Amino acid sequence: MVKNRREFLKAAGSSLMVAGAMRSSTMAVAAPADSEEQIAFTKWYDVDRSITNLENAYWGVMAKPVAEEYFQKLTYVNRRNVPFVRGVLPDESLPFELENVRMRVARLLNVDRDEIALTRCGTESLQDLIAGYNRLKPGDSVVFADLDYDAMQNTMRFLKERRDANIVTFALPEPATTANILAAYEEILKKTHRPRLMLVTHLCHRTGLVNPVTEIIALARKYGAACILDTAQAVGQMPVDLRAIDADFAGFSLHKWIGAPLGTGAIYVRKDRLNDVDLCLGNREDPVDDIRSRVYPGTVNFAALLTIPAAIDFHERLTVERKRARLQSLRNYWVSRVREVDGVEILTPDDPARYGATTSFRLKGMKSFEQAKKVQELLLSKYKVLVVVRAGISRGAAVRITPALYNTTSELDQLVLAIQQEQRVLA
Repeated sequence: MVKNRREFLKAAGSSLMVAGAMRSSTMAVAAPADSEEQIAFTKWYDVDRSITNLENAYWGVMAKPVAEEYFQKLTYVNRRNVPFVRGVLPDESLPFELENVRMRVARLLNVDRDEIALTRCGTESLQDLIAGYNRLKPGDSVVFADLDYDAMQNTMRFLKERRDANIVTFALPEPATTANILAAYEEILKKTHRPRLMLVTHLCHRTGLVNPVTEIIALARKYGAACILDTAQAVGQMPVDLRAIDADFAGFSLHKWIGAPLGTGAIYVRKDRLNDVDLCLGNREDPVDDIRSRVYPGTVNFAALLTIPAAIDFHERLTVERKRARLQSLRNYWVSRVREVDGVEILTPDDPARYGATTSFRLKGMKSFEQAKKVQELLLSKYKVLVVVRAGISRGAAVRITPALYNTTSELDQLVLAIQQEQRVLA
């Protein structure tokens, strides 16, 4: 029996070493159902498999050692309660522990601790950044794309009321390539009057498209626009180095691909840009020169926050390179099998730089949310495969598929079978 988190992590590393090097993430690769690679990943997750869950972009299942750590932290916080939280105990205190959490998150993203503040989710992080951005003047334009997250689009629209900003939207191309993505961003920036703020999504939740964010941010600066980076779906799924990306502002979740408990996220603000973001709801519990004054100041799930280091430990033991290769391999497994099915349209490109775990598809004639919802309902009722519909895409709604590390190729076979057998009915 594994007795503690250290033993869990040691065993996890050993299992992955047995699995050997991950396969190259190209469309030609398909992992066998009982591969050592698959066993090495799936053994660390305790999930209900009565339904095949391919809706893992919502939030991530904690690995067993992370869940064990979370239960221990819940018990600890509940037992020591307010004295621990207020920092009056001589041996341990929440404020001290949270500094370590911030340090671990900062190190994960190659930034400094005082550029990171903990939040409850990516949406909260990005809303604080967007609503708080104070460099806009009346008539300045704010820009976002059709594939950006709904709550973030709504917050950008709120800037018309809050800052008297001009709202500019555009559609990303289908099919997408690095070249035409960059061309679309440059075209909208070039023709927009006084572009001053742009929302940029790293990995789009609607289709799974991975944007070339470093190049997009550089383009925006060329035209005088600051960028707020939504990297909620990318952190933990692929390497994210905010220094290398040259981001000024970023928001993300930690309960998605890092696998921390629900209710964990963070914001990043580069040191020299902190004054460009207002205090959150007048938060003066923290000093005005402290990034934590830019986020919600209330009581949060302390045990969840304290479990973040365990989630990062497990993430680093697996390695982000292995995780990404595994997720791309699962994605390629089902995509390669349905691509030639008559009427199936895959919405992410085959360039490995432009996708991760998530890929959406349409069937011939599918445009509306109602048509896509029909597909979702049939997959669940007849094949017990859970997927989700994504609307808001300029060229029509789609069905989103997101396998996680714990999913198996046999589960993906159910999805493939459903599409192959039902595509005419579904269409």
